[in-house]
Amino acid sequence: MGIAAMVLGFIFFWPVGLAILFFMLGTGRMGCKRWRRQNGYQAGSWSDNPPWAGWKNWMCGAQSSAPSSGNRAFDEYRTETLRRLEEEQKEFGAFLDRLRFARDKSEFDQFMSERRSRPTPPPPGPEGEPSPA
Repeated sequence: MGIAAMVLGFIFFWPVGLAILFFMLGTGRMGCKRWRRQNGYQAGSWSDNPPWAGWKNWMCGAQSSAPSSGNRAFDEYRTETLRRLEEEQKEFGAFLDRLRFARDKSEFDQFMSERRSRPTPPPPGPEGEPSPA
């Protein structure tokens, strides 16, 4: 409902749409729920934790690495598994590239062999008709 009002506000009179956008961002009605949960945001608790307190992580709590689980052995296992999966993903992408190249090459070679085996048409006669052979 709020998003529809915001869109209509932008369509009819842009300052109204902008005001609704800022209102929705300020009250936490728009944004990533995960961000609100990670930053402990509760509706109506602006004095304790204002919505702009964690602005740098607003994009759904983007982090460079996964948070620690508290279990060092599991964290090492997870890190190693993620590294291995990323490596396998890169290898699989390279395999698909080689496969596509081989398929394209075979299709091109087939096209060229068909083109070479086709007989050349005789040159046209003086009036655009094929010359008698």
